[in-house]
Amino acid sequence: RERLQHIPPLNPGHLPASQLRLRDCQETAIVNLEASFKAGRPRALVQMATGAGKTYTAITSMYRLLKHAHSERVLFLVDTKNLGEQAEQEMMSYVPLDDNRKFTELYNVQRLKSSFVAKDSQVCISTIQRLYSLLKGNELEEAAEEINPAELALPPARMAPMPVVYNEKIPPEFFDFIYIDECHRSIYNLWQQVIDYFDAGLIGLTATPDNRTYGFFKRNVVSDYSHEKAVADGVNVGNEIYVIETEITRQGAQINARQQVEKREKLTRRKRWEQQDEDETYSATQLDRAIVNPDQIRTVIRAFRDKLPEIFPGRTEVPKTLIFAKTDSHADDIVQTVREEFGEGNAFCKKLTYKIEEDPKSVLADFRNAYYPRIAVTVDMIATGTDVKPLECLLFMRDVKSRNYFEQMKGRGTRTLDMDDLKKVTPSAVSAKTHYVIVDAIGVTKSLKTASQPLITKPSVPLKDLAMSVMMGATDEDTVSSLAARLARLNKQLDTDEQRRIREAAGGVELTQLAGRLFAAIDADNIEARALELAGQPIG
Repeated sequence: RERLQHIPPLNPGHLPASQLRLRDCQETAIVNLEASFKAGRPRALVQMATGAGKTYTAITSMYRLLKHAHSERVLFLVDTKNLGEQAEQEMMSYVPLDDNRKFTELYNVQRLKSSFVAKDSQVCISTIQRLYSLLKGNELEEAAEEINPAELALPPARMAPMPVVYNEKIPPEFFDFIYIDECHRSIYNLWQQVIDYFDAGLIGLTATPDNRTYGFFKRNVVSDYSHEKAVADGVNVGNEIYVIETEITRQGAQINARQQVEKREKLTRRKRWEQQDEDETYSATQLDRAIVNPDQIRTVIRAFRDKLPEIFPGRTEVPKTLIFAKTDSHADDIVQTVREEFGEGNAFCKKLTYKIEEDPKSVLADFRNAYYPRIAVTVDMIATGTDVKPLECLLFMRDVKSRNYFEQMKGRGTRTLDMDDLKKVTPSAVSAKTHYVIVDAIGVTKSLKTASQPLITKPSVPLKDLAMSVMMGATDEDTVSSLAARLARLNKQLDTDEQRRIREAAGGVELTQLAGRLFAAIDADNIEARALELAGQPIG
């Protein structure tokens, strides 16, 4: 704790964040986190939109703790094997600004795969399932690390906490700091005693905190980087929603596919803290059963195929698409139907779960980097935390058990990609990735309000008319949000010269800054703070 007081400033020369190889939001998170350490606060929450670089932020923070505070051992805690492998890869490629050696060359990093924990490990990566088995002295099958706790059959609140007893090989002081990835999930309910066992600083990482998350971390939020801010900054892309509605009648399946436009309801941070996040299914059970029906699967896939020219005009190939299936068997049915309806071979559409004959990592690498497969069907394997930048379409053919898990699934599409890299896998793309599309065949987008509704709620209104409305004094949330999101999308379609002309016309202000100011103007927290200020009331 004494050494924590003497960690040097992250950016003493006030360099642009890009020169630190960090985004502004990452720099802010690290500076605030270190201030929290120095204030002696044992828990801190890093809330950062999906795709903004939470893991990179965590590794930068770890590096500074290991180098400047001489921390002996740090744990990076995940809840699935897939997330642990990704964290290990990021650590292997991370090179700090003040050293030309890689993180794994400077410090001993061990991803726990058995009951053996090396004494000289300075950074351990582990699933919470494996850590529990280590504390209990039991062996753990690797398959147990592939199950996402968010999709357990029983809601975590109804399950008894796992009992943990003292283990002399891993005493409570074994780790100085524990970084909890995707901490919004129920690891601190179902597995709370595992975390409580250790006398360590706890740092939570999440894009989608709920009231339990805020409570667990004592509302010590060191980073609050929302999806809207990420879209405005060009870190993320926004989404559009198309709904495929099916109704089974005596005459067969009738279908209606349309773009969804719904009102957004912003909540202040305080209300989000107080609002219970219910772990309940999104969709009607009869829809869920119907969607497993082979005829209904074919109806949905056929509608999706026929609507693609409308959803992605000008494309000559199917955009990279991820379909969420209910079960492994359901995924098999969907894969077969997709191949038949699109008239394509096995390479066109593949299942991407842990239960495939091919190596899942190879299939995932091809989905990211190669032309084929165009469509992947998964259950949980890449529902969270997996980076597939060329992904432009998510098709939901399954229910979801919680708001936050749905937000994480949506996050697979938010990653940005420039035009050159997008054209490598999708040759007919004419610009950088500007947005992604959610195709909802189960009613998942309609059942509950989610944290990030579509930002463009007026897709049919021309950009010129939106801008004119705001110029004439329109302040309603839908108009301002639609304009801001359209400007953020436009920025990805402009070349350098066009961006320069806009910057000159706007008095040196970037288009991303204009979008950011518009989003800030309708931010519920900003509005509340301004209202309190005008009323002469204390803020906070």
